[in-house]
Amino acid sequence: MKHILISDRIFRITLFTAASIIIIAGMMMAESFITLMLLALFISIIGVHPVSWLDKKKVPHWLSVVIVLLGFLIIISGLSGIIGSSVSSFTAHLGKYESRLSGILASINQEFSQYGINLSTDRLTKMFDPAKILDFTASTLGQLGNVMSNTALIFFIVLFILLEMNSIALKAKIFGATSSERSLMNLSRIEKSVRHYLVIKTFVSLLTGILIAFSLWIIGVEYAVLWGLIAFMLNYIPNIGSIIAAIPAVLFAWIQLGFGPAIWALIAFAVVNLFIGYLVEPRVMGKGMGLSVLVVFLSLIVWGYVLVIVGMFLSVPLTMTLKIILEYNESTRPLAAWLGTDEDALKLINKKEGDSF
Repeated sequence: MKHILISDRIFRITLFTAASIIIIAGMMMAESFITLMLLALFISIIGVHPVSWLDKKKVPHWLSVVIVLLGFLIIISGLSGIIGSSVSSFTAHLGKYESRLSGILASINQEFSQYGINLSTDRLTKMFDPAKILDFTASTLGQLGNVMSNTALIFFIVLFILLEMNSIALKAKIFGATSSERSLMNLSRIEKSVRHYLVIKTFVSLLTGILIAFSLWIIGVEYAVLWGLIAFMLNYIPNIGSIIAAIPAVLFAWIQLGFGPAIWALIAFAVVNLFIGYLVEPRVMGKGMGLSVLVVFLSLIVWGYVLVIVGMFLSVPLTMTLKIILEYNESTRPLAAWLGTDEDALKLINKKEGDSF
């Protein structure tokens, strides 16, 4: 009997692994379509709350949806305008920054030559070329722009999702009273968890961007708004987003103002991110994401590999959704506990010990 149970467990694990590989392969093949749908879905989740609030104020539902969508479009257009004007100005003054870099590297080479060390100025110039900083910044923003290139299609998907949101509960009853109730509970839990995370993360990222832009402006770094905007957007990427955002800003501060201000710029990034990460975010996030720190980091790698840039931005809400779905079934709850915190694992252990008595 024990041998049969072990064989059955091995079969289930093998079947689950094979199914997971097939699903991941399929997602990678349909990456462009899936990212489009995910963006539309998560934008809709953010938009549900303001639409519901306007509905309660006796605004017609269709008008509530239009108002919210127009708000999204105004924000996206404003961000695109700031990025475009900053990059254009950066490009126009590129020669000035290249000459400054040449002067800095020449003085560094002169200092080292006193000790018999000869540095390749050409190689150093290529390493710290302002054009590369611009290319890095433009490519990072360009990847985000490529994701939003189907703005019209995303707009219409979000429009119809928000217009139909009141009928989802009604249509779920087709599957039967018991199953629909459980499904609605899980859908509601997913929606609340994802919305809570996205709204709080947007607030935290916005605060990060404002503080970074203000700090760099005080130091005297040009295009402080652009660097703050990059910090705002990349802060959605857990763990490494703030590091990626700091690289071009600090390098540019070094080229524009010198070594000392660049160190101050680096300190500004460190202080702001420590303040946000350890003081502000834990307080406003409440109980947290329900995911272990290791899982958050691994999810960034996995979803980034499967869905590229959108996967990195949405790695946490996607993993939260997966965890809730795994908790739905008794046989997959241990996997959900693996994704969760120590508290989730203890709850499952206590439940199993209680059932054994």
